[in-house]
Amino acid sequence: MRNAFIAAILASVVCGITGTYIVIKKIVFISGGISHASFGGVGLGYLIGVNPLITAIPFAVLSAIGLGIINKKTRIDEDAIIGIIWSVGMALGLIFISLKQGYAPDLFSYLFGSILTVTSFDLILMFVLDVIIVAIVYLFYKEFLSISFDEEFSTVIGIPTDALYLLLLSMIALSIIVLIRVVGIILLMALLTIPFLISRQFISDNLRNLMISSSIISAILVIIGLLISYALDLIPSATIVLILSIAFIFVFLIKNSIPKSG
Repeated sequence: MRNAFIAAILASVVCGITGTYIVIKKIVFISGGISHASFGGVGLGYLIGVNPLITAIPFAVLSAIGLGIINKKTRIDEDAIIGIIWSVGMALGLIFISLKQGYAPDLFSYLFGSILTVTSFDLILMFVLDVIIVAIVYLFYKEFLSISFDEEFSTVIGIPTDALYLLLLSMIALSIIVLIRVVGIILLMALLTIPFLISRQFISDNLRNLMISSSIISAILVIIGLLISYALDLIPSATIVLILSIAFIFVFLIKNSIPKSG
């Protein structure tokens, strides 16, 4: 449980930061494609006997860069490419796992998460990736802010929007690695989007405040979901996602039931 609480906090940092960009830039589907493509790296890790999170990193980053280049440089339909990379990543993962003799007992922990089995090595890796993500945002905050709201104007004034877009997608890929052990590849998009959507019901004009509040909301709800799953002997990842969803519905209904002044 100690490792699980630490993992929840580390995961919440990237949820608040990366989730904000994902929703504002409207690239949720691209992020889903990156997350599923990373399963190829998970399978490769099983095959060669390396921690699957390590091998998932290059798969996720290369998928992110590939999607970004195709999106910016070609006229191929974006949804189709995302679907292809999504499927290829999952297929490669399954093939790699099938080539490894014996049964892969932890397979579902990467697909659906297993926060209660997070190891000390996982925590160290999550912390390092958190530091990298925070550093990237700190260094390029103004540039990311510009391309998030007006990419065309950013290009006109000389900001390298294409390079920053690829960097943003790479940052999303690293965030996905952080979240895999918490809620898994299948469910992690909820953790990247719902805390921001809750925060946006109350904050709408300050990106930094949105990131901070989203991270806090994420940490609180993930810990609540973790405690409820422990008390009721439920699957932690599924319980966390349900708690996030219930919280969003509750906040949305309350917010929209209050008459607007003026």
